[in-house]
Amino acid sequence: MPIKKLALRLLLPGFCLGLVACGAPAISVDQHLAEPGSKAAAKVVFLAGPDSHGPLAHEHQAGSELLAAALRERRTDIETVNVYGGWPEDESVLVGADALVMYCDGGRGHLINQHLEAFNRLLDEGVGVVALHYCVEVPKGSSSATAMLRATGGYFETDWSVNPHWEAVFTSLPEHPITTGIKPFALLDEWYFNMRFADTGVTPILSAIAPPETMSRKNGPHSGNDAVRKMVADGVPQVTAWSLERAGGGRGFGFTGGHFHENWQNDNARNLVLNAIEWVAKLP
Repeated sequence: MPIKKLALRLLLPGFCLGLVACGAPAISVDQHLAEPGSKAAAKVVFLAGPDSHGPLAHEHQAGSELLAAALRERRTDIETVNVYGGWPEDESVLVGADALVMYCDGGRGHLINQHLEAFNRLLDEGVGVVALHYCVEVPKGSSSATAMLRATGGYFETDWSVNPHWEAVFTSLPEHPITTGIKPFALLDEWYFNMRFADTGVTPILSAIAPPETMSRKNGPHSGNDAVRKMVADGVPQVTAWSLERAGGGRGFGFTGGHFHENWQNDNARNLVLNAIEWVAKLP
């Protein structure tokens, strides 16, 4: 199904947006093998946490379905596995994965918090990791924060990073496989910024100057602090997406957009993330 038709189908009233609301089990798996007769070039596992924030925002299941379908349209030799509702109960679905795409709520409810042994094992194996939107936030100073820094090179740190809604204008893009075919664009989203980054290996992919209204809220764990206020006042470009080449092998990508489901219909934003999935899976 063409990607825009799929996106519109997922936005129609009455379409099943939540697993629990539709009476499905809390954790379910949807697997699509590579085209018959061809050897899978890569296995990509999507981990979608429960939907949250009401319709059309934090649509983790629908967003994962949309991205997986778009990936298979690009390359029929890719196998995708969609896990809905959280970490898979049967971890055998992770065996042989080349990339893990996580789209879920973060903080204390992040799906890796209770599965760090398995998550770190995947990193040891060189599995690429893509973290989308709220998924980039893990508890400050925790073992999950250490793992996320290792996996993607950055994470949302409370009392340091911020999460305003704003139109980011990306006027230029670096030369990188992830930016292939992507043009400068502008998009209204809940773009997080002022991430806590690893010391080495990180490449900014999307950067924009945050307008003054991003600091309209009082200081708080997610809303602002004196350090970020000064950077915004000084017009320092803010990184909203980045890539990582891990020193021990493997790749990572963090993308702070993805709050609004309809934004996946933006060709540049969607294709940037699809490029990133292929890149972390080490596909040409």
